[in-house]
Amino acid sequence: MPPVEFTSYYGRPIVKPPVWKWDIPAYLFTGGLAAGSSLLAVGGQVTGRPALRRAGRLAALGAVGASAVFLVHDLGRPARFHHMLRVAKLTSPMSVGTWILTVFGPAAGVAAVAEAAPWLPERGVPGLARRVLPPVGRGAGWVAAVTAPALATYTGVLLADTAVPSWHEAYPELPVVFAGSALASGAGVGLLAAPVRQAGPARRLAVAGAAVELAAVHRVETRLGLLSEPYRVGRAGRLLRAARLLTAAGAVGALVGRRSRVVSAVAGAALLAGSVATRFGIFHGGVASARDPKYTVVPQRERLDRRTADG
Repeated sequence: MPPVEFTSYYGRPIVKPPVWKWDIPAYLFTGGLAAGSSLLAVGGQVTGRPALRRAGRLAALGAVGASAVFLVHDLGRPARFHHMLRVAKLTSPMSVGTWILTVFGPAAGVAAVAEAAPWLPERGVPGLARRVLPPVGRGAGWVAAVTAPALATYTGVLLADTAVPSWHEAYPELPVVFAGSALASGAGVGLLAAPVRQAGPARRLAVAGAAVELAAVHRVETRLGLLSEPYRVGRAGRLLRAARLLTAAGAVGALVGRRSRVVSAVAGAALLAGSVATRFGIFHGGVASARDPKYTVVPQRERLDRRTADG
């Protein structure tokens, strides 16, 4: 057998670059925000912090609603989302993600509607709703929180399951990156919306989420050899450097802003902006690796050389 040579026709991409537009990285962010906010809400519910619970529930509903809009916009027609519910395929991240959204969305909606119970009239049917909604909301909040880890991480699995070189090779790290980013963005909501005396869980969530996100992104930028390069240069590199600065600043601000409403709010905004930059940076890094054939050809040659050396 003649030696195998991996080449590209006149430098054209070997892997077809993703055709996704801005709505997919936006979907990645809002899904993580919904997951982190629902965890924040149940933390406020358990510890008796109503402002934190309210902020988390309302943010979770708003974010998952935005996720549905972005996903349907990418699919082109709402019916395509509905058609994906005709099957449940555990080997397909998209199918699993569709069912996760289907469970999480209504639960987050019921929990958010329950926040309106105190403003309902006390007499008649609305009064009955006022008494029934809070316990129903507590149960729905727990359903959303239990589903939240899957919602936060399945998009990382979805990207890694493609043939895009820098996404596929980062399959161990991408779900961890997205989990940390989800926690940080949820904490950002709490720091922005809750008074400082109730923001203790949000501060702890901010530090934990930032630490997980920064560590996982560092591995993505250093562990993959040549395939880490797209995350360090160009648009992706600029976005991920900005994300690192914003996330670190948000975590530090969460710690030092224990008594300052302004510092806490600035820290929350930094965490949210850092989460946006992380999602867009990971997205653009993968797209760049698909467009340049060297990120497909060179790793193939290296794998062939290793197999040849191993006999």
